[in-house]
Amino acid sequence: MAEPPACNASPLIVLARAGHLDLLRGLYGTVIVPDAVGSEVLRGSEGDPAAAAVQSEAWLKRTEVGNVPPHIAAWDLGSGEAEVLTWALEHPGCEAILDNRLGRRCARALGLPVRGTLGVVLLARKRGLIPAARPVMDALVRAGLFLTPDLREQALRLVGE
Repeated sequence: MAEPPACNASPLIVLARAGHLDLLRGLYGTVIVPDAVGSEVLRGSEGDPAAAAVQSEAWLKRTEVGNVPPHIAAWDLGSGEAEVLTWALEHPGCEAILDNRLGRRCARALGLPVRGTLGVVLLARKRGLIPAARPVMDALVRAGLFLTPDLREQALRLVGE
């Protein structure tokens, strides 16, 4: 069985605000939430759905991560991104779910599998968890995910929409 993915704050927050956090559970069953990520999510506003989920959903596993290795720390990422990548590095086959461009670049440089929020939606569509990606993407954009029109159309083409 594959390692559960480690997820950064922004995908958790935007998926929860859009009402689609269940896509992560449907795709992966369990999702690792490093302590730095959990702390960031919990600093959200009162009633934030991501904070509520991190506190109550057993499938979101708050996890202590060891020291960030120097070759990840050198990228000068936020603590959440650094812990997601540290966890993924220490657990071969673990996918890093993050949207931060520099964090994704670091993951690729380390040879780690990486997927962003948009990639989660596309995978959910390909696996039949959602009937269409477009309405989910619309909800994510309303919830604060930035997608250029070109990227949006390219992504929709990938899933035949």
